[in-house]
Amino acid sequence: MVNPMAGEVALVMDGDAYALKLTLGALAELEEALGAESLVDLVERFETGRFRTRDVMALLLAGLHGGGHPVRAEALLSAEIEGGPLEAARVAGLLLARAFAMPAAAG
Repeated sequence: MVNPMAGEVALVMDGDAYALKLTLGALAELEEALGAESLVDLVERFETGRFRTRDVMALLLAGLHGGGHPVRAEALLSAEIEGGPLEAARVAGLLLARAFAMPAAAG
């Protein structure tokens, strides 16, 4: 079970469910992996549909690491993602959206 309010997103990989999250460390890993000028560039690529498969894979890997799952890049490359490439892209986009969403005000 994932907690969307905490920025978590579910991914089923090789039949196992994972909670992914972009922590600050995971975001730093993501910037390094993609060589992005800024995370805003990455967000803009997703918003405009100009993202690449490499972007999706880097986001998923960073999200796995941020969620506490020490998955290696090689394992992710050979993994069977439930829902295929479209689900992988959806999860990656949702990870970005939830990482930068403003939390609801407590009242």
